[in-house]
Amino acid sequence: MKKYFGTDGIRGIANHTLTPELSFKLGRVLGHVLRIDDDNVNLLIGRDTRISGELLEYALISGLLSAGANVMRLGVVSTPGVAFLTKSLNAKAGIMISASHNPYPDNGIKIFGSDGFKLTDEMELEIERLIDAKDELERPINDRIGIVDNYFEGQHKYLSYLQKSIDHSFDNMKIAIDCANGATSFLAPHLFANLGAEVMLINNNPNGININVDCGSTHIETLRQFVLGNQADIGLAFDGDGDRLIVVDEKGHIVDGDYILYVLGSYLKDKGKLKDNTIVTTVMSNVGYYKALEENGIKSVQTKVGDRYVLEEMLKNDYNLGGEQSGHIIYLDYSSTGDGLLTAIQLINILIEKKVSLSELTQNMVSYPQVLKNVKVKDKEEVLNNQQLKNKIEEVNQILGNEGRVLVRASGTEALIRVMVEAASDDICEQYADELVGVIEEIK
Repeated sequence: MKKYFGTDGIRGIANHTLTPELSFKLGRVLGHVLRIDDDNVNLLIGRDTRISGELLEYALISGLLSAGANVMRLGVVSTPGVAFLTKSLNAKAGIMISASHNPYPDNGIKIFGSDGFKLTDEMELEIERLIDAKDELERPINDRIGIVDNYFEGQHKYLSYLQKSIDHSFDNMKIAIDCANGATSFLAPHLFANLGAEVMLINNNPNGININVDCGSTHIETLRQFVLGNQADIGLAFDGDGDRLIVVDEKGHIVDGDYILYVLGSYLKDKGKLKDNTIVTTVMSNVGYYKALEENGIKSVQTKVGDRYVLEEMLKNDYNLGGEQSGHIIYLDYSSTGDGLLTAIQLINILIEKKVSLSELTQNMVSYPQVLKNVKVKDKEEVLNNQQLKNKIEEVNQILGNEGRVLVRASGTEALIRVMVEAASDDICEQYADELVGVIEEIK
């Protein structure tokens, strides 16, 4: 059981649970571990726009330098940008300071290995052991102390790489972009302007505390109204660190990760580029998504909730496309992690090549209504293993048949049971969700 690392790095309230002291220790330990078999260690470090970013960055850098590691500062950049640059610059590791779509008081530290993928569980456990160990780590002196340099031009190297991944210009495309006042506030305008698009921006003026506030991929209504009001061809909503994307089509319809995977997967299948004709998603994907894939001859594999598990399945079986309904899209042909900017330009590239609108591309997939309810419990495992609940789940699934489904699972971070019901109508969803919640209330 990990003490500090969760499924997406170390998270906490900045300067409270995620302190500069912990960040300094993490830097010292990471530098020490990486220098065990290599004296010349170079690391990259980037951050999003949170007010606490520099606080944690400088603490991490101090720890790394004191362990003899060299640091290249990237400044404000996206998480996938750090992953890409870590691999392309042959750095020993890359660090991203961000709490993704969380509110600004939170922050986090993600670490990528030299291959651009997140650290293994074994490496994270060893880092945690050394953080809590009482033994003092080596302190290099003289010219063995690490040095720090700025490499802000890394942002342009990353954007240049993205541009080369597509083969059409975006001339005559009118694109509305919600940058969530986060890491894409600088990157997105440059990328799409360089591709020739007419760019209209909202929420691209970060001040340290407005990241993700009523904007971005988790608050899509603002962008929806902006797209309709400005008659944009497409709207793009990123999250705080740029690894998610939710889209709005020209009619104002919300296009989530399921729709995006359907469009990308169908295109790649037609081109013979979708490995094993398979897309990896989590159990949260909509039943309408699975039906659309089946009708198009595409197979699907489900994992637990979390892009970490999607990626594990993709690497295990050599699949190249996967993601989550929430907008994490992993396209391994180009990136080792979810990348909102990459996903956006690949999607628009398809629109231009096919000379169709986004609403036309998604018309063959119909999302079923979905209801999600949370129930507080004392013992999650006891509730999930209760036979009465199992019987009720089976009963509802049989009633719904191919026109819906039930998913009951434990929260990974809270004492909650999450109940999800998909069906042909909102009323049916509510009815069976309430029945399931009632059974759980009796058990708990």
